Amino acid sequence: MTITNNLTTQPTQPASLGKRMLIGAAIALVLISVFLLGVKHTEPAWGKLWMIKPLIMVPVAGAAGGAFSFFMDKLRYQGGWKAALAIMLSILGYVFALWIGTVLGLNGTLWN
Repeated sequence: MTITNNLTTQPTQPASLGKRMLIGAAIALVLISVFLLGVKHTEPAWGKLWMIKPLIMVPVAGAAGGAFSFFMDKLRYQGGWKAALAIMLSILGYVFALWIGTVLGLNGTLWN
């Protein structure tokens, strides 16, 4: 009789989905805040609260980029060239999400 051990260890997620989304949103919020603090002149047509739109849109896009990074972890755990590909795709996906969020957030105000 041969004893077999069919136990396999599954890779553990270092961070939950919510944590990745919060980190992505926090980075995006800091970046857009620094960008908006440099604005000296505003046009009266924008209204008093024109900064609210980019301060909401960009962190939401950053959270989406963080979620994309979380979902790329399955590929990263496979090791080798797949891990390198997953890291590059995570970075590119986050930058793309941040760029789209910035464009959508600043549309009609700074980028008319």
